[in-house]
Amino acid sequence: MSRYLTSAEAATLLGISRQTLYAYVSRGLLHAHPGGQARDSRYLATDVERLAANRSRGRKPREVARATLDWGLPVLESALTLIEDGRLYYRGVDAAQLSATATVEEVAALLWDCNVEDAFDGTLPTVCARLATVQADWARGRAEQTLLPLFALACGEDIGAQWHLPRPRQLASCGLLVRRLAACLLGTAPATGPLHLQCASAWGLDEAAAQLVRRALVLCADHELNASGFTARCVASTGASLQAAIIGGLAALSGPLHGGTTARVEALLDALDNQADPVAAVQERLARGEELPGFGHHLYPQGDVRASALLAPLLSSHPRWQAVIEAVRTLTGHPPSVDFALVALRRHLQLPPGSAFGLFALGRSLGWIAHALEQGRSGGLIRPRAAYTGVRPG
Repeated sequence: MSRYLTSAEAATLLGISRQTLYAYVSRGLLHAHPGGQARDSRYLATDVERLAANRSRGRKPREVARATLDWGLPVLESALTLIEDGRLYYRGVDAAQLSATATVEEVAALLWDCNVEDAFDGTLPTVCARLATVQADWARGRAEQTLLPLFALACGEDIGAQWHLPRPRQLASCGLLVRRLAACLLGTAPATGPLHLQCASAWGLDEAAAQLVRRALVLCADHELNASGFTARCVASTGASLQAAIIGGLAALSGPLHGGTTARVEALLDALDNQADPVAAVQERLARGEELPGFGHHLYPQGDVRASALLAPLLSSHPRWQAVIEAVRTLTGHPPSVDFALVALRRHLQLPPGSAFGLFALGRSLGWIAHALEQGRSGGLIRPRAAYTGVRPG
């Protein structure tokens, strides 16, 4: 009996994106067979394996390495997050559906494989005594610049502490770290309440707005081996503390090609807000060869499910954003990503500038911890080899 692969499985085996897979079909390199659902194609496994073998033959080591690390083949085993057929799953549970009702604490417990009570008890996090003073001094700063140093300061001497504790104490320390990070983001003292309600209290939000924040945090909780998750995992593989793993994740997230994309989206929307016709402005930007940050994602060729879930309750109140999204989709084929959605949520709720990044970081801290825990339990140092391209020894 013939064995078939889904689009995601075929793309993974070939080490390419879904868009490239579809290009292969259009060029006649692969034949797409009708799947069980509308708009779902299957690919004969033997055809895909033959094409993969042909692509691998004759490739230089550095080309193979680049294809693996750049949206390519999986490089680590993990039971945390699956991205498949345009959907996102946390330990097999659909993240978009989960975000409709689950609390941040419940999702943390799911990712950390524990009970909520084990990770989030009534213990109040401790912080460095100087934190409150520095928070006051930096109150007007954006989270992209302040969150990492504030969290490092809040951890104090704990940064170098070993985290290989008995499981109950280890899990309790995880919850304390997330609450500590929330205090750094919100400019408040550490608290024990549900994280989305802590955000609502600090930002003066009503219940409906608090639920939008909760959904954003849940949808940002993890995203497989993205740059910050992989960084946190590498840090943990050295035996460093959980605090250090989170700091590594924060550092990676701050880059303009990762969580820092939210600042670029803010600049784009600022520019479009000053135009009488935002659609014409989008066309002009594309004609000049300028980028449109916050649109398109390699893993979601049909649209980022996280963005769809976050934008659904917002767009009816913002026709200009809706017009921009439709224009970009028509001109480029790219729907909005979670970065655009987080900025849209930030503006809709009138949160402080930089809060889009802050929500991203607070939510993603759950995943950084999950990757650190998983790596610690599996053991072993993550140490890939380099494909050397420099001058050879004489």
